[in-house]
Amino acid sequence: MKTTNRLVPLIAAIAIQLCLGIAYLWSIFQTGIANTIFGGNNALASLTFSLLLATLTLGSVAGGKLAEKFSIRAVVITGGIILSAGFFLASFVTPQTPYLLWLTYGIMGGLGMGFSYSTTISCAQMWFPDKKGLVSGLIVSALGFGGVIFTPIIENLIKSFGGVEVGELKTFMVLSIIFLVVCTVGGLFLKMPPKDYALAGQKKVAAAPVTNLSPKQVLKNRRFYLITFTMMFACMGGLMMIGFAKPIATAKGLAETATIGVLVISVCNSMGRLFWGTISDKIGRRLTMFIILTGAGVASLCVGFAAGYWVYAIIGIIGFFYGGILGTFPALTADLFGPKNMATNYGLVLLGFGAGAIISSYIAGYFKDIAAQDINLMTPAFLIAAAGAFLGLILMAFALKKSPDQKKA
Repeated sequence: MKTTNRLVPLIAAIAIQLCLGIAYLWSIFQTGIANTIFGGNNALASLTFSLLLATLTLGSVAGGKLAEKFSIRAVVITGGIILSAGFFLASFVTPQTPYLLWLTYGIMGGLGMGFSYSTTISCAQMWFPDKKGLVSGLIVSALGFGGVIFTPIIENLIKSFGGVEVGELKTFMVLSIIFLVVCTVGGLFLKMPPKDYALAGQKKVAAAPVTNLSPKQVLKNRRFYLITFTMMFACMGGLMMIGFAKPIATAKGLAETATIGVLVISVCNSMGRLFWGTISDKIGRRLTMFIILTGAGVASLCVGFAAGYWVYAIIGIIGFFYGGILGTFPALTADLFGPKNMATNYGLVLLGFGAGAIISSYIAGYFKDIAAQDINLMTPAFLIAAAGAFLGLILMAFALKKSPDQKKA
């Protein structure tokens, strides 16, 4: 098996993840959608993004199972069609039917994303069993970098369609076309390696004993619950900032440059996914996760104290450690439960991410409404996020206490 051959599915997976990164740019839509569709209620508007992330976890589980029965190519293309349809239908939502945005952008969008998300990660890991952390970080960093590429595009689309509170819905329609084209074309180049690929081409990996747990076995494993709850608590600060980076920067007196907040968290989120995923291959998942969780907790504590352009620094640091969580967890899941059922098993772990998305969105939206006149009143939301990160640190210590492979876990 030539090395060049396995680059094709990797490149296709990266292209798809870049496209999926668009859904992470909800912060750009938050204010306009909250005012026009939800009567100024930030909590209800941000629930749209939370539902997308929560449904993504369910879609990942379903997509993993379907990929085993059919093919990863069919699942990814189907996911792209569902995602595209969700955004297309979202463009027709009105203030009289705000709940339809939850159904289209939120649930349909999340389901479509889920079909493609963990399946592309699993596919890449199968082709690169010797570099799971690096490849996982590379793939999911593409999702974060998608925010860098598409932030100015979306800003210009909104402006060209009439500006904030006018152009958001029409922008959804354009994005739906992008989803359909990229996921369909990229999906055509995805396939799993031959069953004997690891044995024939990766002798070093094949020599190491691997325990592949089925999803049913994973659900009976203590470590599954520990790392799933860790993910739920650990992601809260990053999810809050992703959803409210632009409104927070605006409220801190940086309205003219607030979009920089979206770019900063997108860049740092992407960098964190690649950096920590690669580092975890070298220093081990255990130490990597301890550093990430500690950093995420400390950074969340600092949000209330940031003023002026220091706001962007804190936004970037939170994004960097948040990216580390999502860049390391796929490899950690494969280490603990085996690569064979990784797409489905990681989808199960992502249930914690989905729960964290809903909880953090409500908390952030609630305190953002309270902080309408004074953004410092939103500080308690990030104090809760900090507490979550430190609690995740404790849970992770128990999860990896007796790892059978200390170098990898």
